[in-house]
Amino acid sequence: MASITLSGYTVAKVARHQPRHLQVRCVFRRDSGSLTFDVPPSEISRWRAVARVLRSPMDALSCALLPASCTLCGSPLPQLSHVPICASCWAEFPFETSSACARCGDTLDVPIFDANLASASLCRACRLAPPDYVRAVSYGLYQDRMKAAIHALKYDRLHPAARELGRMLAQAIAQLAGEAPAEMLVIPIPLHRAKYAQRGFNQARALAEYALGFLRKSHPHWELTLANSALMRHRSTDSQAGLTLHGRRMNVRGAFTVSDPSAIDSKDILLIDDIFTTGATMRAAAQVLLRAGAGSVWVATLARARRVYDFNQTSNQVDSQDHIELSGNPPAAATKASIYSSQGQPSF
Repeated sequence: MASITLSGYTVAKVARHQPRHLQVRCVFRRDSGSLTFDVPPSEISRWRAVARVLRSPMDALSCALLPASCTLCGSPLPQLSHVPICASCWAEFPFETSSACARCGDTLDVPIFDANLASASLCRACRLAPPDYVRAVSYGLYQDRMKAAIHALKYDRLHPAARELGRMLAQAIAQLAGEAPAEMLVIPIPLHRAKYAQRGFNQARALAEYALGFLRKSHPHWELTLANSALMRHRSTDSQAGLTLHGRRMNVRGAFTVSDPSAIDSKDILLIDDIFTTGATMRAAAQVLLRAGAGSVWVATLARARRVYDFNQTSNQVDSQDHIELSGNPPAAATKASIYSSQGQPSF
């Protein structure tokens, strides 16, 4: 009897006494130790093992016959995947850990060197006009690969990417565990019916559904209930790109309404969206929910645009909040407070 090992699985070849006949019997095991023949493997287990052994050459052959490229970087994909994004690009979605405003998650306008102080520090906007939500969290910055992936999901209809992006959103929401209420209604920011008809789906809803699936496994005692129709966008709004902070707030004023106030009465709400830019959309939605009787509002987004400050300049050189420069590529040494934004790519 001879045995060989393929990709970690031991294959045993047994020959009968008849010299002209050869019987081959395969036993698939995780280790290469002694083989046990008492109980034959099930057909399902056998075929699953065979599929795992053959997957690499099949991937290579399929990619040679039907080549595909990564949606984000354009490099050839080395294996079959229902999400055309390579592993290298997925690795370029870092979880943001730098110091930020304890309320909205934006960049602090003064440098903080003590971690204990940073955890309780507020940005200038939240000090001057505190938002109606308790806290906003996000997974990473809205730039580079993250920006490209969100664009592909929303505008190129790369729906399979929503699952992995939803996993990242789940990590963002997990930052609220232990601080936020144990029971919350999860409400994705809605699209106006005209925008929904044009796009065919709501990316915030898709991300929320996948995120809750991951959170049910990682935080089983956290009762998060999806409420897709609790909030409605009854007025169509223009793109937020290119507008000042004041213009963005005026653009979404009166855009939202609560479909059934009794359904959210005294309930704690978790608002979900793909991008948090200036926070005008979240402020408007939170105000409507609280006026309708919600107990509290929390916010979680996949990506966050942040202002970039030059701390070498004096504070009176920084423009007011209503004149923030919206730029996709802020200069290394900014002469004013600037922000990464979705220039030409509306957040809803």
